[in-house]
Amino acid sequence: AAQALRDKLEPDRMRNAPERAVFTVVRHPGGWAVEYLGEITDASPDKEVAKAAANRKARVAQDAGQPCLVRVFGEHGFFNAA
Repeated sequence: AAQALRDKLEPDRMRNAPERAVFTVVRHPGGWAVEYLGEITDASPDKEVAKAAANRKARVAQDAGQPCLVRVFGEHGFFNAA
């Protein structure tokens, strides 16, 4: 009975959850960059530098109370359609 109640309430909790800020590390001419809300920033020839920049931006947003997600193009099954 308790599980049925949780299953019933779960969609409401997800629907009311604040939207996440999604910072995506993407390929960019000359290397990698961070994409957020359609804007490309923090371009670097080094993918790790771009990932660090995305994580810094996410930390700032998270510290301000915004849920965040950092995605990296080509890792963990995330690919752009060609």
